[in-house]
Amino acid sequence: MSRLAQTAGLTDIQQEILSTVRDFVDKEIIPVATELEHRDEYPQQIVDGLKELGLFGLMIPEEYGGLGESLLTYALCVEEIARGWMSVSGIINTHFIVAYMLKQHGTQEQKDTFLPRMAAGEVRGAFSMSEPGLGSDVSAITSKGVRDGDEYVLNGQKMWLTNGGTSTLVAVLCRSDEGHPQGTAPHKSMTTFLVEKEPGFGEVRPGLTIPGKIDKMGYKGVDTTELIMDGLRIPANRVLGGTTGRGFYQMMDGVEVGRVNVAARGCGVAQRAFELGVSYAQQRHTFGKAIAQHQAIQFKLAEMATKVEAAHAMMVNAARKKDSGERNDLEAGMAKYLASEYCKEVVEDAFRIHGGYGFSKEYEIERLYREAPMLLIGEGTAEIQKMIIGRRLLEEYRFQG
Repeated sequence: MSRLAQTAGLTDIQQEILSTVRDFVDKEIIPVATELEHRDEYPQQIVDGLKELGLFGLMIPEEYGGLGESLLTYALCVEEIARGWMSVSGIINTHFIVAYMLKQHGTQEQKDTFLPRMAAGEVRGAFSMSEPGLGSDVSAITSKGVRDGDEYVLNGQKMWLTNGGTSTLVAVLCRSDEGHPQGTAPHKSMTTFLVEKEPGFGEVRPGLTIPGKIDKMGYKGVDTTELIMDGLRIPANRVLGGTTGRGFYQMMDGVEVGRVNVAARGCGVAQRAFELGVSYAQQRHTFGKAIAQHQAIQFKLAEMATKVEAAHAMMVNAARKKDSGERNDLEAGMAKYLASEYCKEVVEDAFRIHGGYGFSKEYEIERLYREAPMLLIGEGTAEIQKMIIGRRLLEEYRFQG
C-alpha cells in the first residue's frame, strides 16, 4: 500500500478485503484499462472477476447472501477500483445504490426477491432520476406512473442511465398523482418503481426501450443510455416500499450513498494521477537532472499529495457518518465537492508534469484527463453540492437574535 490515503481504525477483515481488491486492480484492471477504454469495450472479464470476489454483495446483509459490510468498506473498495479504471467503479455504484434503497425502503417481499440475486451478481441494478430537460432539478420530472387496476402504466423519457444496457433491475423515479391532490409539493408526489428487464438494447420488454450507448468524451466501457417508457406496465407490488409518494426521499437517501461513492472515485483517480506524476517526474530528465529534482515540480507534487490526503479524509468521514445512522448530506456533499474538484486539479497537474507526452494516447494520464470531468457533474454538480452545504450550515448555525 502507498503511504498516501491510509485509513485508521480498520478491522482485520476490512484490511483483508482492501488488500484483495487492490491486488485484483493491479493485476486485472490497470494492465488492460487503457486499451479497453480506447475501444469503449465493456469489461466483462473484469466484472466476472468482481462477481467471483463477492463485490456485488459487499453491502448486502448476510441474511440475503451478501457480505454485510459497511459503506466505509465499500467506499474504500471503490477508491481502489477507480484507481485502476473509474468506469468499473461506475458499474458497481448504481448496483449498490439500488441494493441500498431496497435494504432501507423495500418491502420484505421485495428484499427476498431481489437482494439474494443481487448479492450473487445475477441481478444487476441501475437507477434513473434524470431526464433530458431537467438537469439537477429533480422536482421537475415529467415521467409519470398511473394506476390501472393491479398495475401501473409508466410513460416518459429518462436520461444518463448508467448500466442502462447491462442492468436487469432499474429503480425509476416518476411522478404519481394517485392519493396526492393537485397542489401537493412536487417532491411529495413522486414514486420509485422497480422495473425488471432483459439486458441489452432496443425494446427490452414491452413498453420499455433502451437506445444504444451515448458516445461520451470519457467514462467509456460502462454503458450510459436513455430509457424510454411508452405504456410500460408493471405490477403494483413493484412500487418501492409498497407506498406511493415516497420516491423522492428514497432516491435522495440513495444519492447520499452515491455521493460518497463519487467522492471515493475522485480519491482513487487522484491517487492514480499522483502515482503516474511522481513516477514520471523521476524518469524524465531536463537540464542534467530528473525533473523531480526541480523545485517547481516538487512544489506541484507536494500540492497534489496534500489534496489526495484531504479528499480521502473527507470521504472517509462522510462514509462513517452514514454508517453511524446519522444524517450525512452535509458531509457527503462536502466530500463529493472537494474530492471531485481536487481530482480534476491533481489530474491536470500530473498531465502538466508529463509535458507533451501527456497528450499522447500511449500514456495513461491521457485517459484520466478525460475521465476526471465526469466527477464534476455526477450525482449533482458542484453548484448543487454548495447549495446543500450552505442550507445545512444555516440549519446548524442558525442566528439566535
